Amino acid sequence: MTHSDETVIRLRGLRKKFGTLEVLKGIDLDLHRGEVLSVIGPSGSGKSTLIRCLNLMEEPTDGSFTFQGREVSPKFRAKAPAIGAGELRRRVGMVFQHFNLFPHLSVIDNITKGPRTVLGEDRAPAEAHAMELLEEVGLADKARAYPAHLSGGQKQRVAIARALALRPEVMLFDEPTSALDPELVGEVLAVVRRLAEGGMTMVLVTHEMGFAADVASRVLFMENGMIAEQGSPHDILRAPKSERLKGFLARFHA
Repeated sequence: MTHSDETVIRLRGLRKKFGTLEVLKGIDLDLHRGEVLSVIGPSGSGKSTLIRCLNLMEEPTDGSFTFQGREVSPKFRAKAPAIGAGELRRRVGMVFQHFNLFPHLSVIDNITKGPRTVLGEDRAPAEAHAMELLEEVGLADKARAYPAHLSGGQKQRVAIARALALRPEVMLFDEPTSALDPELVGEVLAVVRRLAEGGMTMVLVTHEMGFAADVASRVLFMENGMIAEQGSPHDILRAPKSERLKGFLARFHA
């Protein structure tokens, strides 16, 4: 995938502690517009914590974080010109492992809730956009259904549509297929692939190594709270050089 030289997100020395446990130990990272960044690594390496810091679901302990050249402040209503959590979450969408849909709302109401409450959109344009997104993810016929009547793959596709409804500039995916039965993984990855092909800037934490090799423009290998290695999908996933990376990938028969 091609991308521009424009830096959307820049991290320098980013650290995150939970009590005395330091989970992120000084992350330096530039994410460019149109780039698809896949983050891989063993459990406990800091992958999910990193991606949660990127929209302030977790507040970094130390280091600098800028979005399009503006400082990101953990305070929910940061003073200009800093970006606070509210603005950042409008511009950086996130899709979780376990969908997090509102069970008492229909599919279309799940998708329109953000635009109506956060962006102040009227119901009619919000629903029109929601239907366009449901068409994109192949679920237009499920608009009035409730989450309990959807498969896991359908729920995840609704969750992607819901995140896209706020028209984000960056999308974050935290292992979006890990909670799915194997036969449902492909339908979710197909949606992520179309987003990548459309030029969406994305960070994808995943264990789907074949998918990362096909779709990513760059792959990060995290270990012990640090970026241990990074490079092209070929260099990291197809021709790993270090023994620790070879050992990790051997678990997936990559």
